[in-house]
Amino acid sequence: MNEKQLAKLIKQNQAKAQAKAQKPRSGRAFDPTLVTNNEEEGDAERQQLFKELKRREF
Repeated sequence: MNEKQLAKLIKQNQAKAQAKAQKPRSGRAFDPTLVTNNEEEGDAERQQLFKELKRREF
């Protein structure tokens, strides 16, 4: 590789890195194993369970 090709490659890589850095990341987007749960029925049951557990002493 001559210096012109190397300089061109460096500029391309810098542009790619800058484009990635400008994108806002959501908190869960980086971990594909996390499951998004938008179920309302499970949420009500979960709230009731935690409310009951708060009353108990362990």
